[in-house]
Amino acid sequence: MIKNTLKTGILAAVLLSSSLYAKTQSLPNYERVTLELKKIVKEKNGGFSLNMWATLVNRDGIVKVVTFSGENRSDQWPGSRVIAAQKANTANAFSLPSLSLSTANLFTATQDGGSLFGLQHSNPVDTSVAYGGSSETMGLKNDYMLGKKIGGINVFGGGLALYSKTGVLLGALGVSGDSSCADHNIAWKLRAALKLDTIPGGVNSDGSDNIVNDINNKISKSGWGHPKCSEAATEIAKNLNLTHPINKK
Repeated sequence: MIKNTLKTGILAAVLLSSSLYAKTQSLPNYERVTLELKKIVKEKNGGFSLNMWATLVNRDGIVKVVTFSGENRSDQWPGSRVIAAQKANTANAFSLPSLSLSTANLFTATQDGGSLFGLQHSNPVDTSVAYGGSSETMGLKNDYMLGKKIGGINVFGGGLALYSKTGVLLGALGVSGDSSCADHNIAWKLRAALKLDTIPGGVNSDGSDNIVNDINNKISKSGWGHPKCSEAATEIAKNLNLTHPINKK
């Protein structure tokens, strides 16, 4: 009885410590995210070589960074600003300290007949946050979304959970502006550059949260599959654990 009580107390203390640690950890700042994003979009990512939006949210789903890779906000698809935020919110909302799920992993399960069908219609975007404020501040250090909860669910590539070097779940990032597969590849590279990829494990067969390209005749063998966008994107994704290896908790 005493041993069980002691174990319960220790577990509670560990969980509380982890929670407090997550709250005190700061995510990368605007300048660093922007710098790394600009570098990565110049690489081969399997898409159309377009400019990108990127958003970071903390574990509470509060937007901490909104940025873009182009010279100004019109150099990226305007609609991708909110999509990037949706992806960050989704990866954070459906990842756990023990399991990381990328937005790409959610595609098959959310289709008609899938076990998570309808998930993409839950947790809607707060349009007052998404479209409030001045358009001139979009993607800048004072973007109107900052400090607010954006909400939204997105179920294709481009969103990844963020874990500290000790494996603490800190939030997530989302990128958008190219094909969904290129978005995933860019997000993966960005997370690696930010050194926030000590993940606990994922649904990919290699134990990661990498995109799963196993759809054949509209059926995913694993149940976590995502459509292929191009052979180039598929090949890049296949080799991400070699070119940009994650750290495992």
